[in-house]
Amino acid sequence: MKSRHISKKILIPLIVAAVLAVTFLIMGVIVNRSVDKMAEARCYSSVEDIPYRRVGLLLGTSRLTRHGYENPYFYYRIDACAELYHAGKITRILVSGDNSRKDYNEPADMKEALVERGVPPDSITLDYAGFRTYDSMVRAKKVFCQDSITVISQDWHNERAIYIANRVGVDAVALNAEDVSFRTTAFKYRVREWLARTKMAFDLLFLHEPHFLGEPIEI
Repeated sequence: MKSRHISKKILIPLIVAAVLAVTFLIMGVIVNRSVDKMAEARCYSSVEDIPYRRVGLLLGTSRLTRHGYENPYFYYRIDACAELYHAGKITRILVSGDNSRKDYNEPADMKEALVERGVPPDSITLDYAGFRTYDSMVRAKKVFCQDSITVISQDWHNERAIYIANRVGVDAVALNAEDVSFRTTAFKYRVREWLARTKMAFDLLFLHEPHFLGEPIEI
């Protein structure tokens, strides 16, 4: 009897865990398909083809990897954003990234890199509270008062940003920056993106607010 009782105590949590895992997996598949479908006609790989939007939203990432090497995602996004600006497809840039620590400042690093590529400093506005893509998109709407933007990041990231934008009332298109060709790195980011999209669904379902909002800022 004792061993049977112990088995039940172990079996029930395992069943619950299995049900939750399957539910999470099914939800992830549904969300990912919805994101792909919505973003399909709104993501561009060519600067020539993308329509004009006054403001480009450059999504932040670190200049260096955790091992201290230059982060190719950072530089590819910078190159794409600068090209978009110099082609006249945007006239203002909102850089949204993480500045949660004094020694870590994605927006400032990205601004410096953009200026090095000939973008005027007074054309760049920094959002220091873009801790997540969800925060960046909601703040673009609620803090920076944007109803129409061009998002700049890698394709898989842009697709999620487009989906969030649509759900919070922003008419967004996106320019796909060059992606990383290293198989292990690309696979890791895509797995993380799959999980991030599932987390995004809960944020939208429960109408979560960003970590910080604030008074409106005119761009």
